Amino acid sequence: MALVACPFCREMFEQGEAKECPVCGMALVAFEKLPPSRETHDEFGLPHQPEHEPLPWTYVKRERGLLTALALVGLGLFFLPWIHQTLPYDLDLSGFTLSRRLGWVWGAGVGWLVLVPTVLSRRTIAQMRGARVAAAFLSAASLVACLVLYLRPPHGVHYKPHFTFTPAFWATMLVSLAATVVSLRFGGKLEEIAVRRGAAPAGGRTLH
Repeated sequence: MALVACPFCREMFEQGEAKECPVCGMALVAFEKLPPSRETHDEFGLPHQPEHEPLPWTYVKRERGLLTALALVGLGLFFLPWIHQTLPYDLDLSGFTLSRRLGWVWGAGVGWLVLVPTVLSRRTIAQMRGARVAAAFLSAASLVACLVLYLRPPHGVHYKPHFTFTPAFWATMLVSLAATVVSLRFGGKLEEIAVRRGAAPAGGRTLH
């Protein structure tokens, strides 16, 4: 049976049932003459590939949720004491405090701060995979800063301070290393894709 449809809202009718769309008021045309819809095709009229399907903002699979969580944990650790100094006087120095004295330590905090929006703004599998190198670089910033502090600890001009590295310092290194490894897997494999197309779960379909 021949069908006609509204070129705007895509409401379909049997041929001869109506000449204009009762909702939009536009003239109906043959269904087969309509251009591809924006929901299923790109601006060139080509169908969307599964890896380019937009995912919900709350999507947590393919390391997206894990990487966001690690970045938030790392950012919290940046404001906890990294060094406990005992001589010449007692003093706790957080990553934030150290960055105000040693400018290059800012890279650790900025890395976590930038990583969060970098991860959350990637809403397709292709975008996630394309951000792997950037995410790994941002994740490793804290690890590099901690290694430099460990190998070249702060020292005074006329005295040698006595201090110990706190658990938050070692935790920062572990979180940074874990985030770097996870970043290299960000987006998962293209061979394992299952995205749901359609606004409602009942109307969607899983693509493999």
